[in-house]
Amino acid sequence: MLVVASILVVVVSIVTFYFKWSWLYWKRRNVPHSPVDFPFGNAKELITQNVSFGEAFARVYEEYKAKGQRYCGYYFLTKPVLVATDVELIKNVMTKDFQFFTDHFSYVNEKVDPLSGHLFSLKGQRWRNLRAKLTPTFTSGKMKMMFPTLVDCSRELVNIMENCADNRNVLDVKDVVGRFTTDIIGSCAFGIDCNSLFNPESEFRKYGVRVFEDTVIDALKNFTSFSFPEILHLFNVAITKRDVGEFFMNVVRQTVNYREANGVIRKDFMQLLLQLKDSNDASALTMEELAAQAFVFFLAGFETSSTTLTFCFYELATNLDIQRKLRKEIREVLQRHDSQITYDSLTEMVYMDQCIYETLRKYPPVPILNRECTKAYKLPNSELVLEKGTPLFIPILGIQRDPVYYPDPSKFDPERFSPEQKEGRHPFAWLPFGEGPRVCIGMRFGLMQTKVALAVMLTDYLFTLNQRTDVPLKMDSKSIITSAKGGVWLNVARVQ
Repeated sequence: MLVVASILVVVVSIVTFYFKWSWLYWKRRNVPHSPVDFPFGNAKELITQNVSFGEAFARVYEEYKAKGQRYCGYYFLTKPVLVATDVELIKNVMTKDFQFFTDHFSYVNEKVDPLSGHLFSLKGQRWRNLRAKLTPTFTSGKMKMMFPTLVDCSRELVNIMENCADNRNVLDVKDVVGRFTTDIIGSCAFGIDCNSLFNPESEFRKYGVRVFEDTVIDALKNFTSFSFPEILHLFNVAITKRDVGEFFMNVVRQTVNYREANGVIRKDFMQLLLQLKDSNDASALTMEELAAQAFVFFLAGFETSSTTLTFCFYELATNLDIQRKLRKEIREVLQRHDSQITYDSLTEMVYMDQCIYETLRKYPPVPILNRECTKAYKLPNSELVLEKGTPLFIPILGIQRDPVYYPDPSKFDPERFSPEQKEGRHPFAWLPFGEGPRVCIGMRFGLMQTKVALAVMLTDYLFTLNQRTDVPLKMDSKSIITSAKGGVWLNVARVQ
């Protein structure tokens, strides 16, 4: 017993020393930071899930911006992170000095988790090569090519609205628009008619939602992948849930095999990936690489767009004057286009753009961005030199709710995105899609499907808040994506 106790004392002493030594990192570099809590560092509220990621780093931003600091230190357990609070510094990181910050700080292990090798997570030259290949698939011309698929998927939305209006059913808007975006991405990324609007229990919907359902084990793996990724590599741990990975890999294989065997050609994202797979050069996509790109396109496309639509409908239901103004624009534009929702008609809906941009300002689906310092970098106008491998966080939610850039930031005001107001504001004060060479590649597609849903649902229906919706909204502290706790519930009525 004495030997065991002695060993335990030694282990505890070593661990304690390691933590305390790690927490001197920013002090040794004269970087301001908040006091730590053993063993959480500065991340106690995050790890205990008492506050959302976005809100936690918005608080860090507010605290150190108020002190006039351009950046500050943060400890995620023992992992030192630099948090940028100055938009000029952020501009340098994302554009001017991008060569020092080319990578996201992410865990990739394609050996046991092939779906982790997607564009968002890949690093270095592999990312550059794949980005160059995929960029042409998201041009406006390719978006026009996919547009009819979006309109086809929206038809069931009208039936749901009619049913809610006729039977006075309460609309769970996150669920409905999530099923809509699932149908779109399922069709465009996999060439499969998911029909989740008609059938909420569809497999695509089931597994799409399951990706974001974190158990305690999932949360632990996610935290470890950030703080101690070496441990996950050592034990070959997969981040993607096994059943989710198997489902999406099987769907991709079946789709690819069927198309190749039968000469099927469709105007969708999968067809573009197939062309990259069948190219003759040495960098052609493997089946696993193709599946990973389809997977991330599916996840990013359905979740972020449905989140944006959910918050947009909340604000439109709260601000009925804005909802009426937007409906008026939609009707006037459609009247000029024979009452047809077309790619060109959506480009004329300027006020709709402003409503979407304001929603993305107030509720960015991805509330923080991260970059990894890929080689030693001396911060401009500072003596601080970031070491290779240091993560840098950009607190989007904090920046986009800063009254310096957006007076009365809690107010929903689409006029903030009029040409005049945009011109007078720092361009890096709005970053829901990121910026620079790693800007979200699917931005056009995400905006397009968001606009289709708004046009379809708002033309003939009025939305008001149901009493089941919390006012003000509370954010779900267990979700990495910005999400409303308890959902957003709406009443639906026809308008003449």
